Amino acid sequence: MLANYTIVIVKSDKWYAGYVKELPGAHSQGKTIREVKQNLKEAIKMVLGSSRRHFFAGYDKVLEERIAVAV
Repeated sequence: MLANYTIVIVKSDKWYAGYVKELPGAHSQGKTIREVKQNLKEAIKMVLGSSRRHFFAGYDKVLEERIAVAV
């Protein structure tokens, strides 16, 4: 599954730093824009994975299915 997020990248002296607008806590840095983008992808995975595990820890899975939503 692919999801789209908005990233913001800024530059200081020798480093680039970035964050994901929709995900507080998803931020990173790197020496190149490409490196920051890759690091942000990893940060997104970490934020989504850890929050899901933390929130649902201790519960037994009852149902897993895909649902359709009209937007």
